[in-house]
Amino acid sequence: MSSEVPHIHWVSPLPPAETDIAHYTQRILPALRARADVTLWTDAFSWSRDLEASCAVRRLNPATITPAEMRSENIAPGQAEVAFVQIGNSGDFHSSFLQLARRMPTVVVLHDLALQEMYFQTIAKRLMSLDDYLESIAHWYGDAARSECQLSWEGQEAASTLSQRIPGFELLMENAVAVVTHTSTAHAAVTDRAFVPAYQLELPYKASATATCERAGSGPLRLMQFGYINPNRRLEEVLEALAGLGPDFDFVFDICGKLWDPERIKQKRDHLGLTGKVHLHGFVPEPQLDAMLAEAHLVFNLRNPSMGEASGSQLRIWNAAATSVVTDDGWYRDVPENTVFRIPKENEVASLQALLQQLSQDRHMAAEKGAEGRKRLLDQHVPDRYGEGIVHVAQTFGRDARDAVLADAARRFLAGNSASADLMRDRLSTLFG
Repeated sequence: MSSEVPHIHWVSPLPPAETDIAHYTQRILPALRARADVTLWTDAFSWSRDLEASCAVRRLNPATITPAEMRSENIAPGQAEVAFVQIGNSGDFHSSFLQLARRMPTVVVLHDLALQEMYFQTIAKRLMSLDDYLESIAHWYGDAARSECQLSWEGQEAASTLSQRIPGFELLMENAVAVVTHTSTAHAAVTDRAFVPAYQLELPYKASATATCERAGSGPLRLMQFGYINPNRRLEEVLEALAGLGPDFDFVFDICGKLWDPERIKQKRDHLGLTGKVHLHGFVPEPQLDAMLAEAHLVFNLRNPSMGEASGSQLRIWNAAATSVVTDDGWYRDVPENTVFRIPKENEVASLQALLQQLSQDRHMAAEKGAEGRKRLLDQHVPDRYGEGIVHVAQTFGRDARDAVLADAARRFLAGNSASADLMRDRLSTLFG
C-alpha cells in the first residue's frame, strides 16, 4: 500500500488460543487488511495457519524485541508503522504483552479495565517484580493502596475484589502513546487520568447473514451459558436459582466452554439434584455453539464483579437473535434496556428465579429482546467501522507521540525533574525511526 495508509503491527493472542481476544483479532482482520498493511505478532509457538493466507504472522519475544526488529521490510517512504498491543485480565495470554507495553511505546488496546489478577499472575511467573508492581501502584494510587495490594498478594484479599477499588490499568499507560477502549466506563477512567489520549470504539462482530428470534413455544426452557467461565460469571448462583424452582420446573441447561473448576461445578450440580437437566459440554466448535444459541430461550451472561470489559459473548448472543440476562453493572448497564434482561448485583438468586418464572409463562418477552439485540449488533458493532477507527488511531500516532513527549516533559518539569524530559523525548522519537 501507499504511504497514506499505516502499517499496523497487531500484537495479540491468536487462534486457537482459548481466549475471545484471539477470536476478536480473527474477526477484525479482514476490515484491517482492507485499510492498512498488517503484520500479526504473538508470543505463542503455533497459531492457525489460515491467518497466513491474509497477512504475515510472526513470533516475538516481548521482553527483548525492539522497534527496529518489528519494522516491515516493504515499508513505503513516509509510511507510518504503529504497534497495537492487546491487554486483557488473563496472565495466561497477556503477561508477556504487559512486558512489551511497559518497555516500548505502543497503542494499548485495553480489553479489561481491572487487571489485578493478570498482574499477580505476571509476578508469579517472574515477568514483573513485586517491588516494581508495588512502586507503580504507589505512584498512581498512593501508599495506602500499596499496602492493600501487598496484603492481597499475600492472600488476604482476592485480586478480583481488590480490582474493584484499584483496577490498576494505569500501569499500562506509563509508556503508552494512546489507549483504545471498548466501553464508556473504561474510556472515562483513562480520560480522567489525563495522561494519554483515549479512543473509544465499539467492540466489533461479523454478523451472520440471517437469524431468527423465534424459539420453541413448548417443551423445556432451553438455557445456556458459555465462554471462559470464572466465579464472577455467577454459574454457581445460576445453579442455586434453578434448583430453588423445584423439580417440576421444566428446563435444560447447556454449559459450553472452559470452567475454572469443573469438578466443583459437577459436585454442586449433583448435590442440587440437577444432574439430568444440566449438561457440561466443554468447548464445542463455533458452528455448534451458534446452533445451540439459536435454540436457547435465555443465555446467562452475568458478571459480578465486572472487570470493566465489553462482552464478545454478548455480541455472539445478539448475532443469534438470542436473549441474555446480564448484571446491572459496567458495560452491561449502558446497553439499551430493550436488548437484555438485567438483574441487580444484590439478591441474584431471587432475581433470576423471578425472571425464569416469568419467562416460563411468556416466552415471547424474550423473543422481543432477541430481535432488538440483533438490530443493535447490526447498527453499532460493525467490523468495517472498527477497522476505520483503528486506522484513524494509527494515523494520529505521530501527533499523539509528540503530545505525550510534551506532556511528560511538563510533568517532570513540574515535579522538579526536568532533566529527564530529553531522555523521554529521545525514547519516543526512536519508534520505528
